[in-house]
Amino acid sequence: MSSDNLMTLNLKIWRQQNSKDSGKIQDYVLEGVSPDSSFLEMLDQLNEKLIAEGIDPVSFDHDCREGICGMCSLMINGQAHGPERETTTCQLHMRKFNDGDTVVIEPFRARAFPVLKDLMVDRGAFDEIIAAGGFTNVNTGNAPDANSILIPQSDAELAMDAAACIGCGACVASCKNASAMLFVSAKVSQLALLPQGQVEADQRVQNMVAKMDELGFGNCTNEAECEASCPKGISISNIARMNRDYLSAAVKSKAEPKA
Repeated sequence: MSSDNLMTLNLKIWRQQNSKDSGKIQDYVLEGVSPDSSFLEMLDQLNEKLIAEGIDPVSFDHDCREGICGMCSLMINGQAHGPERETTTCQLHMRKFNDGDTVVIEPFRARAFPVLKDLMVDRGAFDEIIAAGGFTNVNTGNAPDANSILIPQSDAELAMDAAACIGCGACVASCKNASAMLFVSAKVSQLALLPQGQVEADQRVQNMVAKMDELGFGNCTNEAECEASCPKGISISNIARMNRDYLSAAVKSKAEPKA
């Protein structure tokens, strides 16, 4: 590629040694950035430069780099995953920026997502919510015929849409309340919409919501920032569904005779 097409960027990156460190923004100038490189490749390029200069490289989460795992969660110029809609950080390309731009890169901010180092945060709270959902009952006898459990196409598609959630935490980071309602509702909906998820449906929604509240996530005030920043386009209609399921489960549990 011609050097005329390469960019110079002014990077403002959050540096924090550990969870106890107060942290601060550090300024870096990075030259020779290809517009065709991904955002994470740009950070790789910066780290190569820092290592060559004897400076501690910037720590950031990444894994698949294919928009699947949700690890590449960064706030880029104040937007979760950056300026391109329904795109993870690893799928964001530097052609979305211009030569000479200043790019501010920070970790996701939430009480339930403590910073581990630099741009890395602990999102183990999401794993705890999933674990609180428990198991799903299945008949482990002979394999059923493929068409023995009929599922309306509309329900199947809604369940698949909810299951597209990669648990990146962009919904939490973009919400002024640090609410995890979109994430939890997606995980509830992907099972609640299917017959196989009905057996434990009431217990599941109550347990997952209780765990979410226990871990310090905020509540939803219906501003839809979560939906706007979700790299998989998860709809806030899942939150409405979860609220209905939660209310129904709560009413049923109160109506049940006590032993």
